[in-house]
Amino acid sequence: MALDVKRLLAREFAPVEHAYGMRDTQLYALGVGLGADPLDAGQLRYVYERAEGGLRALPTLVNVLGYGGFWADQPDTGINWRQLVHAEQAFVLQRPLPVEGRVLGTNRVAALHDKGAGKGALMLQERRVTDAASGELLASVSQTSMLRADGGFGGAHGAPLAAPHAMPARPPDAVCDLSTLPQAALLYRLSGDFNPLHADPGVALAAGFPRPILHGLATMGIALHAVLRTLLGYDASAVRGMRVRFTAPVLPGETLRTELWRDGCLVSLRTTALERNTLVLNAGRVDLA
Repeated sequence: MALDVKRLLAREFAPVEHAYGMRDTQLYALGVGLGADPLDAGQLRYVYERAEGGLRALPTLVNVLGYGGFWADQPDTGINWRQLVHAEQAFVLQRPLPVEGRVLGTNRVAALHDKGAGKGALMLQERRVTDAASGELLASVSQTSMLRADGGFGGAHGAPLAAPHAMPARPPDAVCDLSTLPQAALLYRLSGDFNPLHADPGVALAAGFPRPILHGLATMGIALHAVLRTLLGYDASAVRGMRVRFTAPVLPGETLRTELWRDGCLVSLRTTALERNTLVLNAGRVDLA
């Protein structure tokens, strides 16, 4: 079945109700490396319910709230889902996330942009995360996927795609190295992404990887950890948005070096897996209140 642009843009998704608690918030933070130094009071804010000032939620937790799961493999989509690659992720928070709550996630396909026959296409999804009781908008999340085998339908349909964030030309203002655990992907998947590519060695090998890879969204969370540690004193209350482009997968156990540039309320970033000297995140930005 060929990809049907009009049908995808009109596709209806049932709202996803998602109740989460303090343990979910803590498990998510552990999955992106918080708590690696159990004597660091800043890290404990996100993993220990009795930390001074109380438990806080990492802003990137929003990526797993109200998430409806992977749907592109359903037969009626026409998407060659085995050739789908997560290309970019972004979110905008209306205020700091609550540590626990009940939310509704409402997803839609916002755009499909053809890059040409044999060159693939870009698909933009948008998700609104609202408080289930009051209807208050908590955050907007966007995900851009590269459909590597589905180009050729012609044109740009739906919302425009944002241009890549322009990185500063000067040397970074700060650099932060964070190590990942060999079991990092096994921890992160417990926050809701159970793709076997991140757990099953056979599946990873068939996909061309020597071992299961880390989730791209976990790498995004680790990059935010670098921002909190290096520039914000582990105080995430000012974070209002983040956007990154995924350029290569991370192998659990690698050390991630995040280069940081701060210009007022804007932090630019890129992340490299040191052991392979491979850029894994680029054109990243964090917006502060």
